[in-house]
Amino acid sequence: MNNIVNLAIQVLPLYKEQPEGIRIIDRAIECIQQSGLKFVVCPFETVVEGEYDAVMKLVRDIHDVCYAAGATSLIMNMKLQSSLMAVAIDDKIGKYKQ
Repeated sequence: MNNIVNLAIQVLPLYKEQPEGIRIIDRAIECIQQSGLKFVVCPFETVVEGEYDAVMKLVRDIHDVCYAAGATSLIMNMKLQSSLMAVAIDDKIGKYKQ
């Protein structure tokens, strides 16, 4: 399966004070930025668009980056939308861009 999917991902480092947790989340967002995939950072999660295999690789990369940044325990909440037709972030929120 290599169709285009959307993944909403929220990274929650457990047992960290807020500044340390935010620093780890920032590393996760940097990992997403460096992935080359299309993404939108939102207040509670980041939405990524790309081929299924690339998006799943990114999930693993985020996991590794967060632990390398000092996380000792993570919750990664994810919502995945796949379809036999193209799934695009712009189709969902394009009309709301300013």
